[in-house]
Amino acid sequence: MPEHSIMIDQATIDRITDAAQIQDVVSDYVTLRKRGVNLLGLCPFHNEKTGSFTVSPAKGIFKCFGCGKGGNSVHFIMEHEQVSYYEALKFLARKYHIEVEERELSAEEMAVRNDRESMLLVNEFAQKHFAHTLHHHIDGKSIGLSYFRERGFRDDIIQKFQLGYVLEQRDAFTQAALKAGYNKEYLIKTGLTIEGDNNYLADRFRGRVMFPVHTLSGKVVAFGGRILKKDDKMAKYVNSPESEIYHKSNELYGIYFAKQSIVKQDRCYLVEGYTDVISMHQSGVENVVASSGTSLTPGQIRLIHRFTENVTVIYDGDAAGIKASIRGIDLLLEEGLNIKVLSLPDGDDPDSFARKHNASDFIDYVQQYSSDFIRFKTNLLLKDAGNDPVKRAGLVLDIVRSIAIIPNTAIRGEYVKECSTLLNVEEQMLYYEINKLKNTEQEKMATRRQVEATSLPPEEENNRTSSNRTSGSKFEEQERSILQILVKYGDAVLYHTDDEKQKPVSVGAYILEELEQDNLVFDNSIHSLMLEEYKNNYQQENFAVQRFFLYHSKSEISNMTADLISEKYTLSRIHSKLKKVEADGDRLMELVPRVVFEFKNCLILEMIRQKLIQMKAANDNKNNALVDEIMQEMSKLEIVKKQLSKTLGERIIIKL
Repeated sequence: MPEHSIMIDQATIDRITDAAQIQDVVSDYVTLRKRGVNLLGLCPFHNEKTGSFTVSPAKGIFKCFGCGKGGNSVHFIMEHEQVSYYEALKFLARKYHIEVEERELSAEEMAVRNDRESMLLVNEFAQKHFAHTLHHHIDGKSIGLSYFRERGFRDDIIQKFQLGYVLEQRDAFTQAALKAGYNKEYLIKTGLTIEGDNNYLADRFRGRVMFPVHTLSGKVVAFGGRILKKDDKMAKYVNSPESEIYHKSNELYGIYFAKQSIVKQDRCYLVEGYTDVISMHQSGVENVVASSGTSLTPGQIRLIHRFTENVTVIYDGDAAGIKASIRGIDLLLEEGLNIKVLSLPDGDDPDSFARKHNASDFIDYVQQYSSDFIRFKTNLLLKDAGNDPVKRAGLVLDIVRSIAIIPNTAIRGEYVKECSTLLNVEEQMLYYEINKLKNTEQEKMATRRQVEATSLPPEEENNRTSSNRTSGSKFEEQERSILQILVKYGDAVLYHTDDEKQKPVSVGAYILEELEQDNLVFDNSIHSLMLEEYKNNYQQENFAVQRFFLYHSKSEISNMTADLISEKYTLSRIHSKLKKVEADGDRLMELVPRVVFEFKNCLILEMIRQKLIQMKAANDNKNNALVDEIMQEMSKLEIVKKQLSKTLGERIIIKL
């Protein structure tokens, strides 16, 4: 089947970016809270417990001051969904119902399309094929659809979760996909097809009902398949293998269908299996996700934490299963989430329980019988410990380990009080054990950092501390200051010429002229590219510099622009006579020449330093003629240096 891509005209891109308000796009993935004129949330791109992810509706950008990622709404989708610039535009066009004309890719362009996009297309085809088989093939209806209906699933719920069925024939799906034009390579990479010797091909999920696994944005990245016939030699459930598009530790079944309800209810119910999620949705409880039979992972927990801090873990009455899942709840506590635990009556799992109750009854039951995790864990372990003093001592240490990892000191204190009462243990003793654990952990971390520091090459160690900066320039800050002026004020009029025409001279034109007359360039590759882009476009009619760079197709330029707009720097801190801080935009006539002269001054100082090194080498080699030549060159540089120093006066470019 031929793949498609898009070439989009600028007018359509403008309609898309105008419609895609940054707060609207980001809030589909991150819970945002008002913080002054901006919005704040937990970064979806790295692990953090305290939000440093900022969205500025006025500027149309997002920026994380933790990991450094930033940009506009298009680049947020690119980063989050790992898609190309044009795929992100197409994604937003669909969201805002903006028509985009598509053309078929050439053979050369199709060859460039990356594996990830091809695998997603294969999965999309597979999902539709499985659903069609379920609803229209005689075996699909009599076997697969009958099974779902016997489980009590309504047709609308079956369609909502895009459930399907794979025929029992060895390679029915594989042959259908190949006939439709899909590449065998991607059928194998996604795990849909298994390859054996002598060109043997078989469907991984043959004879199974299918549960597609969706990303936050609704893309199908994997499948779970349940066998219906009894066969002790075959696994009840088979899941897609890990691939370039699917990492099970970072996915939660049902998150796509649950995210809005989780935000609305400010709570997430965590269950174990596919049918648990589906039955709860059918009963009216939609803020539910499943770990799909695997132990909870930090990646899955961070996914939940984007939308809420409140999690209720629902167990069936199986005590062994509960104990096996305790570690996952410790991870939830460590992430700073507020955990409730609900143990269902014996004989019930979330699937069967949801089929017996509507949403209102379910919520009432949760409120009445759920308890905080520490109380739940303590009561659970007390039953095992009985009156055995050794077991009770171990129980205390087990509970203390759970309390110790809670990051919020106030919540930790409340749990200490509760634990003290439940176990009849002095609070002081519990705090002593908690502090001992924390000190041990800090010592381990310090040792680990020391080992890492001694084992890393110097350049890697530098990269760790300055990963958000693009390396390659000795004059990083000076170049950034000039770019910041260009991005924020490049369009502004700096002054008018003294001739009769009184022609306006923009900030950008002045900076370019100052740099060109001394043949000055930027060392940093991205800085240099942005300067060149500005030079090539600033004289065009209706050129809007900030929008041009913020919505640039190169994500590194957009990211840099967002960085400059939201920079935690001030170019100056000059107070007026009224003791008020003057905005940079009100002092461009003073500020713009200053940032240019700062750059020139740094260049001159570096040139003088290099001449001193050359002079030392010439002296060592007793090359008097070369020494005299270098001294003459240094004399000229010193004159320029004095002129710049006089112009600059006191240095005012400072960090806040």
